[in-house]
Amino acid sequence: MTDTKVTISVVDSSSSSKEGNYDEVVESFDDMELKEELLRGIYGFGFEKPSAIQKSAVAPCTTGKDVTIQSQAGSGKTVISLIDILQGIDCEDAHLQVILLAPQRGMAQRAHEQLKSLGRNLNVNATCLGFDTTAENDKISHVLMGTPKDFLSNIPSDTSRIKMFVLDEADEMLSKGFKDQIYEVFRSMPQDVQVVLLSATMPSEVLDVTNRFMRDPIRILVKKDELTLEGIRQFYINVQKDEWKFNCLCDLLKTSRETQALIFCNTRRRVTQLTEQLMSIPIKVSCFHGNMEHNEREDMVKDFNSRNTRVLVTTDLMARGMNIRKSLIINYDVSGNMENYMLRNGRQGNFGSKGLPISFFTENDISDLKKIENHYSTRIEEMPESFLEYLDEN
Repeated sequence: MTDTKVTISVVDSSSSSKEGNYDEVVESFDDMELKEELLRGIYGFGFEKPSAIQKSAVAPCTTGKDVTIQSQAGSGKTVISLIDILQGIDCEDAHLQVILLAPQRGMAQRAHEQLKSLGRNLNVNATCLGFDTTAENDKISHVLMGTPKDFLSNIPSDTSRIKMFVLDEADEMLSKGFKDQIYEVFRSMPQDVQVVLLSATMPSEVLDVTNRFMRDPIRILVKKDELTLEGIRQFYINVQKDEWKFNCLCDLLKTSRETQALIFCNTRRRVTQLTEQLMSIPIKVSCFHGNMEHNEREDMVKDFNSRNTRVLVTTDLMARGMNIRKSLIINYDVSGNMENYMLRNGRQGNFGSKGLPISFFTENDISDLKKIENHYSTRIEEMPESFLEYLDEN
């Protein structure tokens, strides 16, 4: 691919304005001229309407042109690329057609799971390197996903039919020192490959990639999407000791009657332990974590969405893209990651559908409360007895 210099408008991180060279929007998924089977997958996944960045970016991505998408974490960038992938793949062609790289295996796995769910009505085969066997699967795979290191360790024998290359969370990937590896991956791509770059920020490393490998890209840059805590009432309970959390949770679920609850834990082991405890009460509960098979996880989510189970216990793997629809969001463990707090408790891909966040703080992490409030310029209140009335407000 020849080097092409393009003019990039850098977005000031303090600005909420939209900049770029493309300003058309499509208000609904129905109007995006997508495959019928793909539309069914989108709505079946729980998306009701596109986010702001999706309204702007899905249509130009499906044209086959190079596209740079900048929007904050959790605003739905990855889903844009997955829709584009599913829309553009020729299911009758058994060759490898798409490469998606992410900075972490967990991110690649999450994208892999979302692709399977969105494409459940399409005959698209995808392999997640590091979780599936090896790139030997590319003989029957339309899509390969993984980190740059995973890809270079399993370079497919035939890359001649690849028509789309996606860099997800490009700023994070490049900050982790993957630049040389990404350039090496580029060299294995056909010259006319479509490049889609997704990034929360536009540091110099990302600009260098766009200048070097992208051909006059469409730039869609949105700093402030719908991922926000603004207008969401958030509460905390000082449970003092970790061993007192379970009794507090039981009281909370009893008080909230039949309201559904999405419960976040920090580890898979904790998810399994809490699920077993809740089943012994008994209570109808599902769980979701990375060690489960894809079909099993999908069944658990389906049970929760159809209200066959009242409670879904999960790790942060579920924090992106889950449509909650006025459920309690219980942070059984407070995440040490500031971004995860936002993804759990903000609109996190729900695009207007919000839950009521309640966080359990022990004596050891109560000091984190002020850190979260200061970081997001928000307020977390001590939970009142009449907390359920705020669920309707949210």
